[in-house]
Amino acid sequence: CVIGKNVVIGEDSEVGNFVTLTGNTTIGKNNKIYHYCSLGEVPQDKKFKNEKAYLSIGDGNTIREFCSFNVGTAGGSGSTEIGNNNWLMAYVHIAHDCKLGNEIILANNSSLAGHVEIDDYAILGGFTLVHQFCKLGAHIMTAVGTIIFKDVPPYVIAAGYNANPNGINAEGLKRRNFSAQSISHIKKAYKIIYREGN
Repeated sequence: CVIGKNVVIGEDSEVGNFVTLTGNTTIGKNNKIYHYCSLGEVPQDKKFKNEKAYLSIGDGNTIREFCSFNVGTAGGSGSTEIGNNNWLMAYVHIAHDCKLGNEIILANNSSLAGHVEIDDYAILGGFTLVHQFCKLGAHIMTAVGTIIFKDVPPYVIAAGYNANPNGINAEGLKRRNFSAQSISHIKKAYKIIYREGN
C-alpha cells in the first residue's frame, strides 16, 4: 500500500493490498477497503490546478476491489463526501465533488461523474452511469446498464438509456418498514407525475 502524509484513517478500518490512499483524505472507523483501490487522487477535471481539496469517507463502508474516488475541486464544493454504511462494489468510480448519503449500494462498475448527489438507501444496478450534476433521491433503484442524464426523484425505479421511470421501489420500501399507507401515497404521487402526463 501507499498511504499519503495527509491521510487519516479511523480505528478498526482495514486496508487491503496494493491500495493507494492519497490527497487530503479522511477515512472514518470500521471501513473495509479491498485490494487495488485508489482513494483521494486528483480529479479527472482539466480545470483542477492542484488547489486544496478533500475526500471524506464516513464509518462502516465496504469498498470493494479497484474502486477510485477523487477529491473535490475549487469549482465545486472542494470536497467529495461519502457517508456511512455504504456498500460500494468493484470498479465503482466516484468523481470530484460528489455527495453520497448513507446505506447506499453501488453495484459493480457504477460510475458517477462530478457533482452527483445521492440520498440514503439508493441502489444503483451494475454499470449504471450518472451524468454530472444529477441528483438521485432516497430509496431509488436503477436497473443494470442504466444511463442517467436527469435527476431521479425519491422512491422511483429507473431503467434504460436516458433512465426512464419504471414504477416505484415498493419492495425496497417494504424492507425499510414503510407503512402500506405511505407506499400507497407514493404510488399515487408517481401516477400523478408520470402516468397523467405531468
